[in-house]
Amino acid sequence: MGFFDKLKQGLTKTKENITKHLESAFSGFKKVDEDFLEELCDSLILADIGVNAAESIIDELRAQAKAQHINSADEVKELLRNIIADILGEKTELNLSTKPSVILVIGVNGVGKTTSIAKMANILKQDGKRVVLAAADTFRAGAIEQLEIWAERVGVDIVRHQEGSDPAAVVYDAITAVKARGADVLICDTAGRLHNKSNLMAELAKINRIIDRELPDSAKEVLLVLDGTTGQNAVSQAREFKNVADVSGIILTKLDGTAKGGIVVAVKSELGIPVKLIGVGEGMDDMQQFEPQDFVKALFD
Repeated sequence: MGFFDKLKQGLTKTKENITKHLESAFSGFKKVDEDFLEELCDSLILADIGVNAAESIIDELRAQAKAQHINSADEVKELLRNIIADILGEKTELNLSTKPSVILVIGVNGVGKTTSIAKMANILKQDGKRVVLAAADTFRAGAIEQLEIWAERVGVDIVRHQEGSDPAAVVYDAITAVKARGADVLICDTAGRLHNKSNLMAELAKINRIIDRELPDSAKEVLLVLDGTTGQNAVSQAREFKNVADVSGIILTKLDGTAKGGIVVAVKSELGIPVKLIGVGEGMDDMQQFEPQDFVKALFD
């Protein structure tokens, strides 16, 4: 199955949810008036695009429909699709422009952080890159062992210490290993203690200082893993993490199991953070680079 077919299949529940609510709004369509726009806004909110993003979309639709003298349902649907496509923009690639490059992975427990790291390592390995994992989530019981199992399955190196160790020390040793082995990419797992933001901030700041000191010229990504099934709660998490870390992109997991895929639009619209990778299945090859225009096509075609 090709990327687009897999994406389309994975977004079935999201598509059904959005289609159901949009059909409700368009069922009595006569013209682009305030009653229709209000109903359409409610439909977007129910489709889990979020209040702020939905209102922003409706404002843009109102202005463009007036400027272009649009008054048919098909034209409005096409305009809606184009506005959402414009919000998502073009594909944003991972910045792995240096050797080595660093990917710092953050996110609360339970969102699929460890499996996302494994799938990402698998993609990079298939692309011919040598990858080292740093097991710097030393806080959660079993996190190190879980990452070690995945490293073995994928066939990449891992640097680990004991549970409760200093995460920055793990990252330091991993950087040493990367340099010694001539690796291309270092992927660092981190603890997801969002409930204790001061500890998380201090930990991430210390890790970043080590990276900046030891690999000052390396490209660095800070990727936040969000669980697509949690809908607007994921947007709240993104907002909180943005306050404590310089998030450069989102990995959105479990899109295949949810009707809440509209949060892709909400995250980009409200926070300006691009979704860079998405999970549309449980298999090792079911993580894909996010193609915004394919996403819109899969939802609306």
